[in-house]
Amino acid sequence: QVQLVESGGGLVQAGGSLRLSCAASGRTFSTYAVGWFRQAPGTERKFVGGINWTGSNTYYAESLKGRFTISRDNAKNTVYLQMNSLKPEDTAVYYCAARRVGGVPTTTYEYNYWGQGTQVTVSS
Repeated sequence: QVQLVESGGGLVQAGGSLRLSCAASGRTFSTYAVGWFRQAPGTERKFVGGINWTGSNTYYAESLKGRFTISRDNAKNTVYLQMNSLKPEDTAVYYCAARRVGGVPTTTYEYNYWGQGTQVTVSS
C-alpha cells in the first residue's frame, strides 16, 4: 500500500517556476513508477509526464517537453515535477500517481494509487 501527498502548488505569474513534490509512504516506493497528471476545470485528467522506478527514464507529454522535468529521490520517497516558463494554460490541479510494476503509462486507469492533488494557478 502506498499513500501519496502532493505539495508545492500555488499562484505564480506567467513565466515563473514551481516545483511540485509527491511524497510517498511505504518502504517499497522505490519500486513504483510514478506519473504526473493534471486536470483543469471541465476537462479530463491528462498525462503530464512520468518516471520509472529507478529514475533512469522519464517521459513527457509532447507539448510539455523542455519546460517540465521529473526527477525522484528514492532515499526520500519523493518524486518532483519542476515546471518552468509557466503559462496560464498550465493552470490545473496536479496529481501524482503510482503503479507497482511496469512502465509509465499515459492513462489514468493503469495507476493504482493517487494523491489528493495540488492546485497550480498561473496568472497572465
